[in-house]
Amino acid sequence: CDFFLFLELLCPTHWRYFKTKCYFVSTVKKNWTESRRACISEGADLVIINNHEEQSFVHGMLHKDQNAWIGLTDSLTEGVWMWVDKTPVTKSYWLPGQPNNYRGQDCGEMVQTDSGGKWNDDGCFSQQLWICEK
Repeated sequence: CDFFLFLELLCPTHWRYFKTKCYFVSTVKKNWTESRRACISEGADLVIINNHEEQSFVHGMLHKDQNAWIGLTDSLTEGVWMWVDKTPVTKSYWLPGQPNNYRGQDCGEMVQTDSGGKWNDDGCFSQQLWICEK
């Protein structure tokens, strides 16, 4: 137990520890680019979700009816979704019918659903909370 308490202390105040990484959910809303800039200023980046465990953890950080930017975009090539570190998406959790590029939606968000967190594409200009990872 003391070991896990020690690991929690490796994360900055208001960040949460999970599987060797630290995560943060903002309390204010910004567009996707400004959200990413805010993460980078903390020595982090928008969250990259690598597996179901991480998806569940990140989803659990949000309250009911909250959406948040994640590190997902197809702004370089339409329809080719990439993480902020330029790696391709290998496992995805899109809402049914998403991504749909409605009116040029190029940025990914985590949305709350009755069945857990799912991804949606949204306009990068939308004001959302965001989730950082480092």
